[in-house]
Amino acid sequence: MSVALNLHQTTQDPHSSISNPHALSPALKSRLATPLKIGTVEVHSRVLQSPLSGVTDLVFRRLVRRYAPESMMYTEMVSAAELHHVHKLPKVMEVDPDERPISIQLFDRRPEFLAEAAKKAVDQGADTIDINMGCPVNKITKNGGGSSLLRDPDTAARIVETVSTAVSVPVTAKTRIGWSEDDINAVDFARRLEAAGAQMLTLHGRTRSQGYNGTADWDWIAKVKQALSIPVIANGDIFSVEAAIACLEQTQADGVMCSRGTLGYPFLVGEIDHFLKTGEYRQPPTVVERLRCAQEHLIMLAEYKGKSGIRQARKHMAWYAKGFDGAAELRDQLCRIESVEAGCGLLDDAITVISPERCHHSHRKTAIV
Repeated sequence: MSVALNLHQTTQDPHSSISNPHALSPALKSRLATPLKIGTVEVHSRVLQSPLSGVTDLVFRRLVRRYAPESMMYTEMVSAAELHHVHKLPKVMEVDPDERPISIQLFDRRPEFLAEAAKKAVDQGADTIDINMGCPVNKITKNGGGSSLLRDPDTAARIVETVSTAVSVPVTAKTRIGWSEDDINAVDFARRLEAAGAQMLTLHGRTRSQGYNGTADWDWIAKVKQALSIPVIANGDIFSVEAAIACLEQTQADGVMCSRGTLGYPFLVGEIDHFLKTGEYRQPPTVVERLRCAQEHLIMLAEYKGKSGIRQARKHMAWYAKGFDGAAELRDQLCRIESVEAGCGLLDDAITVISPERCHHSHRKTAIV
């Protein structure tokens, strides 16, 4: 079924660079030119891909890494409690031996369960273990995990200390600035984690009560950065190269972590990384290139996860189909696909209208090995 579009775009090379009207301050540029040191691990990128539940699986990470080969990637968060009771490790914990550097993120409130899970994560190939102390979702916080640990710093510190003792790789944490606007404890909480052995802290500039609403408060990230000696990574509202520059200048953080900005746009981490390393903007993908990436994402998910991969791909397809005339209608249709052929057909129809010279069909398989 054709989708009515009204857009004309020229094809651009996503790997080429264009002139840059902005620039990093000399001091910041010099500091960020060195590798990011997370304990004994060196990462040759200051841009990280955030762990996102239901998103950052092996397929998604592979697409992000295509444009940011040196960036740290994170798995979806893994329940330490579930790992304690299963014999076969879940797919969310699956790591490609070649996808380095990689961190596996765990959540729970029991230090011993987390230590046991961390050992399994290291066996899977994790370069670092990240503890989720920031998830605001009720089903996580009601059991004492995620951002609820902000209200229990003693347990949070015991978790870091216990897990650090159990594994040989660096242990890091991702958290928020506080539970609510009236209960912001970012600096004290961060100091407790560093003293317990955390080798890096990623700080989302929102409270738990905010969820993902409002604006991230980067000032609190700056305060935490001033208080700690370990690397501090800024997270929250990093949707563009310009936002990353502004955040790094304001917070003086050691890097940025991209989250929602990568939904339907696995190019973002690479675009920021390219700018920080070269001082130049990478040419952004055209609409056609984004839709071709959506096709590839769909094919790879179907091959990796079967029917469940197709169902999961629906939300990804909707995220890709934005920013052009007719996108809303296309999203509506993509959210109901039942097969790879249906999804690729809809995207092909859209591409044909946008750019007829690029309407060749490309339903080839892309193996996950």
